[in-house]
Amino acid sequence: MSSLSFKTIAAALLLGGSGLVIAANDGQSRANELLSADPQYREAWQSVVKKEERLPEWVMNLSGTAEQMNAVEEDGDKYLVGPLCETADTCLNKRLIVAFSYDKKDAYAMLVQVPAGLPADKSPTRHADYRFIGKPDEGMQKLLMEQLKKDPNWY
Repeated sequence: MSSLSFKTIAAALLLGGSGLVIAANDGQSRANELLSADPQYREAWQSVVKKEERLPEWVMNLSGTAEQMNAVEEDGDKYLVGPLCETADTCLNKRLIVAFSYDKKDAYAMLVQVPAGLPADKSPTRHADYRFIGKPDEGMQKLLMEQLKKDPNWY
C-alpha cells in the first residue's frame, strides 16, 4: 500500500513538473530566441547579414527585446514575422521587423530608425529611415511595412 502511495505521489510530481515546463514554453517564437533555438534560422540569418555593411550588433545577433512572432502569408509562401527592438525603451527609435520563411531558408528584415528626441507631436513615419535587409522583393517589403503599421504607437 505504501508503494502505491509513493508511485501516486511520484506521478503527481512528474505531471506537475511537466506542467511547469509547458507553461514556461508558450509555444510562441520571438525573434531574439530564434538564432539560439534552431541552427537553420541562424544559417539563414547569417547568410543575409554577412552581405550587409554597418549593421548594429543587436541586429547582427537578433538580440534585444522581442514580441511574439506571427505566421503571415505572402505570395503563397508562409513566413514567421515579428518585431525586435534594441531595448524596450528605445523601441520607437530603433526597431527591426524580421521575417523568416517556414522552411527556414530565407530571411528578410526592415531596420527602422527614428531620430532620438523627436517631439511627441511629430509623426515617426515621416521622420523614419527604412533599410531593407536580405533584398526583399516588393511584396515582402509591403509585408514588413504592414507589420510595422500594426504598432499602435506608429502613425
